[in-house]
Amino acid sequence: MSRSNRAPLPERVAAAAEAALAAQKYVSPLDVLLGIRWLDPNSARRWRLGQAECLEAVMQIDPARIAEAMRLLASWAHDKGLVATEAEYVARTPARTALRFSRSGDDATERRYRFHWVAGDLTEKQRQRLLAKASRPAELVVIDPLNRDWACHRCGGSGGMLIMENEGPACLACAGLGDLEFLGSGNALLTRRAKAKSTRHAVVVRFSKTRRRYERQGVLVEPQALHAAEREIAEEGRG
Repeated sequence: MSRSNRAPLPERVAAAAEAALAAQKYVSPLDVLLGIRWLDPNSARRWRLGQAECLEAVMQIDPARIAEAMRLLASWAHDKGLVATEAEYVARTPARTALRFSRSGDDATERRYRFHWVAGDLTEKQRQRLLAKASRPAELVVIDPLNRDWACHRCGGSGGMLIMENEGPACLACAGLGDLEFLGSGNALLTRRAKAKSTRHAVVVRFSKTRRRYERQGVLVEPQALHAAEREIAEEGRG
């Protein structure tokens, strides 16, 4: 669609916000930026992985225009009676560093990006549950590579699994995940219990040449969490 035929920005922001609100009972600036196609999913994923300086750096849009869209979203949300809550955004890396949105790094601007506008007819408990879900950090992803000929960018070593960082692949020891134990897919109950008891965990994936996509192989969890989950399930079975 040509720029001249495109709907005015207020209409596009409203349409994207309405769609997000209908789907998940809240709307965020990221939802709108994706909805009006100023931000593409791949760029958003790179930012989530901590592979970009800030969100604005992966969008070819003037920050002033983005600020205008944020003002339109806030006005739309106010008219709808939505409740503003503030979510946390951290990188999908072991360090879980805070993600930056704007080139300026201005506190007020960063805060506007973190606002989630929640449906006003929800109870306080429902709002808190939605906020917790939206703020939950994305799971770490560890790759079980088909090609073992790779080198850790930190230590130069290798290993069976790796995690991708900005500078390249890193071995699990350097990434602070070397003590975790692998739990293969197949036992949903054990996986769920072990993840809940583990303060750190990561999803393990391997590329499928036939399906041309990464597929889940299992999870890495803390050994004590896995053993505790196994004992708990065994005791329940004897009860």
